[in-house]
Amino acid sequence: MSRVVLFNKPWGVLSQFTDDGPPRPDRRTLAEFIDVPGVYPAGRLDRDSEGLLVLTDDGPLQARIADPRNKMAKTYWVQVERIPSDAALQALRDGVTLKDGPTRPARVRRMAGDPHGLWPRTPPVRFRKSVPDCWIELTITEGRNRQVRRMTATIGHPTLRLIRYRVGDWTLDGLETGIWRLA
Repeated sequence: MSRVVLFNKPWGVLSQFTDDGPPRPDRRTLAEFIDVPGVYPAGRLDRDSEGLLVLTDDGPLQARIADPRNKMAKTYWVQVERIPSDAALQALRDGVTLKDGPTRPARVRRMAGDPHGLWPRTPPVRFRKSVPDCWIELTITEGRNRQVRRMTATIGHPTLRLIRYRVGDWTLDGLETGIWRLA
């Protein structure tokens, strides 16, 4: 029987159990939070991103989740600088061209406010009175390095905060930051 662990990864935590570099208190790993032997992340979530990380001991499942050829949908809550225009959001829906080629079309919508159940981030996102921000929900079916951040930058709206909310059918619902549960 395979095990699937859902973890709400806090900001600043590496998506691995060990750090290849010298020990540093500012480079936390999954080992600080998850004590389930034999599970490994199915895909990655950057150190400066938060949210759902799926871990499993099932190699084929891990490949289905992580391999972009499988087109497993991943949904992100993205806080961006300024309010994206309808044209900017349409560009994401059509697919934008990054340095490593065009992206697949994304599903995107402007959110009415902060995502439901949003926790405070430590450290907090920089706040500028003169520059508004906005939350968008973005769903992609690939997983290139820092793809969401590069996509929002391409349309002129740099990412301030990035939270992965959904991977396939799994979500963050009911999962506090820094906490894991078996799926």
